[in-house]
Amino acid sequence: MNILIIGSGGREHAFSWKLAQSPRIGQIYIAPGNAGTSAFGINVPISPTDFASIGDFVRSNEIDLVVVGPEEPLVKGIHDYFLDNPYLKNTPVIGPQKAGAQLEGSKDFSKQFMQRHQIPTAAYATFTPATLDAGLRFLETLQPPYVLKADGLAGGKGVVIPSTLGAAKTELTAMLRDSKFGNAGSKVVIEEFLHGIELSVFVLCDGVSYKVLPSAKDYKRIGVGDTGLNTGGMGAVSPVPFADAEFMSKVEERIIIPTVEGLKKDGIPYQGFIFIGLMNCGGDPYVIEYNCRMGDPETEAVLPRIKSDLLDLFEGIATQTLDARAYETDERTAVTVMLVAGGYPGEYEKGKLISGFSADSTSLAFHAGTLEKDGKVYTNGGRVIAITSLGQSIAEAKKASFAYAEKIKYEGKYYRNDIGMDLESVGNPGEK
Repeated sequence: MNILIIGSGGREHAFSWKLAQSPRIGQIYIAPGNAGTSAFGINVPISPTDFASIGDFVRSNEIDLVVVGPEEPLVKGIHDYFLDNPYLKNTPVIGPQKAGAQLEGSKDFSKQFMQRHQIPTAAYATFTPATLDAGLRFLETLQPPYVLKADGLAGGKGVVIPSTLGAAKTELTAMLRDSKFGNAGSKVVIEEFLHGIELSVFVLCDGVSYKVLPSAKDYKRIGVGDTGLNTGGMGAVSPVPFADAEFMSKVEERIIIPTVEGLKKDGIPYQGFIFIGLMNCGGDPYVIEYNCRMGDPETEAVLPRIKSDLLDLFEGIATQTLDARAYETDERTAVTVMLVAGGYPGEYEKGKLISGFSADSTSLAFHAGTLEKDGKVYTNGGRVIAITSLGQSIAEAKKASFAYAEKIKYEGKYYRNDIGMDLESVGNPGEK
């Protein structure tokens, strides 16, 4: 089977690496890809949102399956574009149609969905520029800290959590009146703050059945000890030690099943990944958010723990036979450490020469923001390389990832050296 993967980050490199292991794989193409994906396929200089060019490429290169990595093309309707085109409608797309992608595309839509299907989540209300005054009054009814979310896509940076009422009112005004997040903030969801520990659960869904993938915890803040600005993700650990059999049973019964059944009841077809951001509040799971794709860098920690043929699982999604497909995970722990550019997530420079890659390392180097030129690799983004290692414990996997991170050299390199440290005292029961 010939596959087209859409995207250019570490997630897409991990997809390429995993799909290349399938005995049934043909040619892999990645649009646009990066310096790492070219080791497993052919990079194609097409934007993920240029649907016409993607469609032309699929037709002219006999593509059998399209895997969509990032959220933007899904929210903008790439799956619908294929279904509406008589020449493309029979080419399966892994990723939901526009209606299902609204779970991520609109925070208000997702909160209404959760409320409608009795899925546990924080209390909330939604406001627009016309109802700014009501929003300011609503903040006065809540206890600090306050959670404000831009309704639309904001590159993972549309959530602010002010610690005082004054700061919350200032932020809400900036979002609604001053368009701090542009069109993404034309509506703002205000939520009560949930106290607990975050984690993510990933589900493969074919619209009828589902499979629960390994859990993971990512680290958003740029600084050690979860300090500083939010980023796209500085690292991840899988599995999450406290997500034991009892907790995951609650997640499945209270959240996963109602989500899949809710999509059916609402007449929303869904073939792809459901990323469920959760808060463990005293042993009970609450949904913070849905995403309509795999996370990054969680993908780089989760995929190395999946023993099964990913292409076979994707074919199960495409043919709605996912429940009949073999699925097995590696019980070892994966720790992913993200190497970023100096200055990230603020202003940073590109084009820095990267060296230190090791062909015989047991750790995996998934390229995120890199570019290959004249046989050399250069930085080409804020998040540059994700290093993933497997071990019998968080400590073992973490040690290997940090060791490889030290070998990689480029000007301005930075990474957090505390990834997984908060979970080590919890133990490591493995994925149940």
